[in-house]
Parts: sequence; C-alpha cells; structure tokens
Amino acid sequence: MPDPQVTIACGPVAAGLFERMPGRTRTIIVEKRRYDLHWLSLWRACIGTRWDLAVDLRGSAVTLLLRTRGRTIMRGGRRAGHRIRHLGGALGLTPAPVPVVWTSAADDAKAASLLPSGRTLIALGPTANWAGKVWPAERFAELFAAIRQALPDALPVVLAGPGPAEHAMAQGLLDRLDEAVDLRGRLSLAEVAACLKRCQLYVGNDSGLMHLSAATGIPTLGLFGPSKASEYAPVGRQAAFVAAPGPEGDAPIAGLAVEDAVVAARALLGLA
Repeated sequence: MPDPQVTIACGPVAAGLFERMPGRTRTIIVEKRRYDLHWLSLWRACIGTRWDLAVDLRGSAVTLLLRTRGRTIMRGGRRAGHRIRHLGGALGLTPAPVPVVWTSAADDAKAASLLPSGRTLIALGPTANWAGKVWPAERFAELFAAIRQALPDALPVVLAGPGPAEHAMAQGLLDRLDEAVDLRGRLSLAEVAACLKRCQLYVGNDSGLMHLSAATGIPTLGLFGPSKASEYAPVGRQAAFVAAPGPEGDAPIAGLAVEDAVVAARALLGLA
C-alpha cells in the first residue's frame, strides 16, 4: 500500500506520536469511559467508512463490527516474547519492522534552538510510570560523571513527561548536575523526538521516553529492574539494555550497578 490514507485510534497520551505521520488523515482520541462505553464511541466514529484494512492491536471486538475488506486483530493479554515481535506477527511481518518516529522542520528547528551544537549531548530519562522502575538519581549522576571523564565536552539533557509527578521525579537528578539542559514537560512528543535526534546517547528507565529514543535511531540504553527486558527492551538501530541482577521482572532496580551501565553506555558511544 504505497500511498495509504491512515486513520489512527488511540488514547490521548499517544496521540502526539502520530502528528507528523505520513498519510495520516485523522486521529480519533479514545477516552476511557465507564462500562467500556469508549468502544461504542469508537465504533460509531468508524462505522460510516468502508475500510480496506482494519488493524486492532487491543484485541477488542470493534473491528469485527466494521465494514472492511480485511482485518487484523492481535490477541490481547500478556504472553512471552517481545511486544514488537507480537505486533509484527499480527501483520505477518518477520522480523518485525524497527519502530520509527516522525518530526517536522519546525520540530527540528525548535530542538536546534534549545540544544547547542558542537557538544556531546547525553540525554537522561530519570522518570518512569511507577517508582519501582526508577534508578536512583545519584546513580544517574555517577554515570554521567563517568561519561564526562571520557568526553569532557559532554552536556546532560534531562527529559521527563508533563505534570508535577514527573517534574518532581527528575528534580533529584537535576540537583546533582551542573550545566544541565532541563527539558521537563516543555515539549510535544514530536519536539522531544527532534531533541533526542540531536543527542549522541540516551540513558533512561524503562519508559515511553526510552522507546521514543530508540525509535529516533540514536544510541539508547534502557535500565531494567522489576520489568521484563525480554518483553519491553528498547528496539532500534542502536538500542541496548542492562538489567539488575535477579529474577527477570522481579529484580530491584537499586541492584543495578553504575559500573554495568557505564560499560554499556561506553560501548554505545564507541568508547569500549
């Protein structure tokens, strides 16, 4: 399908990922409602169109009730294996395509105005959607100090999502860094992606920012503790992860040693 017209249905948090998507004609924002009534609203928004292909990645019944020449429904629920493999498999794509993210010229210009050229930019993502996945701020600071020893021109760029919780979660790291560029909650997802594309490395907890970084293609290091890297490790042209010792998905993130992260970061930077 070389020139598709694509309609995206997604939650409000993810909507920004598709703002610059080629071929996107519409985004339907799905707000969760009691008694699963959001699915009825989605069906009403889609039933008036005769679709060529309907792809359902949530395992719902909505696409079964649409007029479409073809449909793909990915089974819901947790199962072994990486999520990207499940997504590709639903469409019969093996191996699964590497994720991508799109930016505009305006996004790239905004990033250039915020981040200096001529410096080694190290993006740090010290937040996550729950505290158990958050590597201690002092470990991030020690990691950056080790990088700066090898690359004296290194400049930290701290990223976090919007809202006071994310803002506060990143403050501990900012308090430990000098000269850091603070980009917490200031940018759209496309602008964050544009900023990441200017960086030479991203290091962060298992989070949406980690996956966004990997999708830009820059060297990306994910830090894992009580979540499964076998399912959620970053996927990209230059992506890697390190995990705390212990049972996968049940290891305290505090057990992840700075030295292990430094070794992996240096390898991604070509310093190993």
